[in-house]
Amino acid sequence: MQNMKHRALVALTAALVAGSAGVLTAYLLGRVATVTLAERRLATAVTEAAKQADRSMAESQDVVAAMHASPYPPCSDEELTYFRALLFESRHLKDVGRVSGGNIVCSAALGRIARPPSVPRPDFLFQDGTRVYKSLPLYQDSEANLIELQQEDSFVVLRPNPVLVAGSMAIHFAETVVDAPSQKVGLLRGDSLGADADLLAGDGEIQVRDMLYATRCSTRGLGCVTAFVAIPEVLSAQHLPMAIYCGFGGFSGALLGLLLTIFYRRSKGIAQQLHRAVENGDMQLMYQPIVDLATRRIIGAEALARWTDEDGYAIGPDVFVRVAEERGLIADFTRQILRRALFEMGPALRRFPGFRLNLNVTSTNLSDPRFQQMLEQTLLEFGVSTRSIGIEISETGTTRQQLAMDAIFQLRRRGHRVYIDNFGTGYSSFAYLQDLAIDAIKIDRTVTRAIGTGAIMEANLPRILAMAESLDIEVIVEGIENREQASYFISRNKHILAQGWLFGYPYPAVEFEKLLAEDHAGNSPSNLETFPAAPLKASLLKPS
Repeated sequence: MQNMKHRALVALTAALVAGSAGVLTAYLLGRVATVTLAERRLATAVTEAAKQADRSMAESQDVVAAMHASPYPPCSDEELTYFRALLFESRHLKDVGRVSGGNIVCSAALGRIARPPSVPRPDFLFQDGTRVYKSLPLYQDSEANLIELQQEDSFVVLRPNPVLVAGSMAIHFAETVVDAPSQKVGLLRGDSLGADADLLAGDGEIQVRDMLYATRCSTRGLGCVTAFVAIPEVLSAQHLPMAIYCGFGGFSGALLGLLLTIFYRRSKGIAQQLHRAVENGDMQLMYQPIVDLATRRIIGAEALARWTDEDGYAIGPDVFVRVAEERGLIADFTRQILRRALFEMGPALRRFPGFRLNLNVTSTNLSDPRFQQMLEQTLLEFGVSTRSIGIEISETGTTRQQLAMDAIFQLRRRGHRVYIDNFGTGYSSFAYLQDLAIDAIKIDRTVTRAIGTGAIMEANLPRILAMAESLDIEVIVEGIENREQASYFISRNKHILAQGWLFGYPYPAVEFEKLLAEDHAGNSPSNLETFPAAPLKASLLKPS
């Protein structure tokens, strides 16, 4: 009980720590994603604003050129009518007019001015002599963000750029220009930048403290447009997505922490538990029938190792066999499996001489010079013939071909039949199988399941069967679960053995012996139709 409480506390602590880490990670990733999105929005907005500035400047320059070309006397009724036509046709201008003697004397909107106000000193001066004003008399009480440009005796008043005042609520805009005499960058209109204007005098993006800036400069010489936003404003506007990110990150982190705790505890102790299980003889065996498809009779069985760890978890063979090899336990493990198989099935093997029990061995077993000696001595001890024990070697276990060839030769010389297991999942060729000189192949269940699907594996089946026939080697088909799969191989009119749920689940030794006795007594089904079309129950054991 105390141990379980300790494990629960460790798991809870791991979940809290991993959950906190998940929240922090999600927040940081969400922040990066949100800021990146803001940078893209800034770039898009400022590019459009710069285009607007270009269009506005181009129109003002065209209008000023038309004003210079006026054929009418300055500020005459005819010229004012002419100016009004220019203003009416423009999209970006609020007013146009004349300056004389340093005073504003007339405009299209105001007509001739009775008391002409003087023009103040310009805020900026362009290289071409254009004077730039942030405000002029007569327009000081008008809408904000107007710009006035004066060339010689003509001036134009530019309307506010709509992008600059109607942008996204989180995005701010500003226009800057370079004053030709001083070569200083100054704010022409828009929001206060909060950064050195010299940093924003060229195209590009920059981050200054917690502010993001994107700048594009006009090709018409008016200056540069900058879009900027405060990172805290961006994050605040995205509080709901950020909360979702953090919640998902916390949940994922906590779940990952729990899984890692379980995995670590199990992986840390699995080698020690396996060592104890091998020492104490705690490994279990189940036996799955191998039948002759032509007669439906049981001619053999495969011994399948099973292990439940000390916490009650069923550990798969792919895990505990790998651990046994990595920790140098495979020799003892194989010895225990062999001894248990002979102890449990020895009576049946002696009683039914034609019956064969298949055992799985690894590439490590094959490379161990003591393995075959141990195998021979154990068979003598239990009084079982070598011809009653088949050896199954995984297709991947034969990759060291010369070693495999030598081991297979010795096993067959002693009287064992040798099978290549899991066949069809690798790349074994005709010449390769011929060199190995095996007795049989076991077609992998993944190939069997491809029948009726049109998959490539199904298309390879006739080639595999033809290869086996040409080499005169036996074929065992694993994973047959329904009549359609069985019928596929029966229709080939070849001697084929079968293994799978359709013909029997893996059974404990006692149950299997009863099944075997009934089969030899002639009580087994003789017609395929009597077999179930699908498993009657789900097996907790690994099917074959």
